[in-house]
Amino acid sequence: MSEIVAAALAAACGRHFGAAVGIENLRRESGGASRQTWSFDAVAAGTRQELILRRDPPTVAGGEKASSTSLDRATEFGVLRAAFQGGVRAPEVLFELTAEDGLGDAFVMRRIGGTAIARKLLRDAPYAQARTRIASQLGEIAARIHSVDIVRLPSLARREAADQIASLRATLDTLDQPQPVFELALGWLDRRKPAPATKPVLVHGDYRTGNYLADETGVTAILDWEGAHLGDPIEDLGWLCVKSWRFGAIDRPAGGFGSREQLWQAYERAGGGAVDPARAHWWEVFGTVRWGVICLTQAWRHLSGSVKSMELASIGRRAVETEVDLLQLLKA
Repeated sequence: MSEIVAAALAAACGRHFGAAVGIENLRRESGGASRQTWSFDAVAAGTRQELILRRDPPTVAGGEKASSTSLDRATEFGVLRAAFQGGVRAPEVLFELTAEDGLGDAFVMRRIGGTAIARKLLRDAPYAQARTRIASQLGEIAARIHSVDIVRLPSLARREAADQIASLRATLDTLDQPQPVFELALGWLDRRKPAPATKPVLVHGDYRTGNYLADETGVTAILDWEGAHLGDPIEDLGWLCVKSWRFGAIDRPAGGFGSREQLWQAYERAGGGAVDPARAHWWEVFGTVRWGVICLTQAWRHLSGSVKSMELASIGRRAVETEVDLLQLLKA
């Protein structure tokens, strides 16, 4: 596989850079069941470009397709380009591959330093100073994402609160098993759903610890844009504060690095709209339901026999954790 990828990248990079290109240090990065990320260096005429290949694999594990709400690579490329041009800390995309390259839907972007491993960021000594900055930086970056000119974006679905509740209900119905805590939470969400955003904005859709890179100075780049859509900006802030994305630092709701208020204040200072705490709480409850339902559906893929995977089976236990989180949130 590596030889095939290297040959295709050499040809594609050669077209883009206008010179013969050698591919070095090619390696498949870990993570991402439905997307592949490859790191490599493109060497031409004595210069070295540190790059990333983002591609769909030939088949998703078990032969299943990625979520219908996930963007295709061409649309993700367009979103990333608009975000980068709008001043967001996002990777700079360079070019898309063609069908002749034989790697499917894929694009190349510049590689950025940092780690996405939450355990390291939250606990290792080199990131001690960064830990004091990340919550505020995430607020500032979210404000920048939500200010991206939507005219520059490719066509994106608009997803309001009511649409997302209906989508989660439909997903639960496919499991055909009673889920009383999630049904309770969905009823709570339905009765209290916020009015549609006056002005829909670019929403990242998976804005959380684990989906950005950071180094000793703090956040360097926001990754994993395949869930981008138009909608309520507070959705991103609520998702970031879901307890599961604190990775054990449960007393610091903003991704494990700070308070909600610290996040909101940085967001507002950076030009984001005023954050209504009740609206943010609603989106945090929604995000907790969303993650719980994702855990259930991943486990059900294994339990139903469609995909035999201990990884998918183990994710199912996280659904119980989100049920506890929801009961606590609904009391607030």
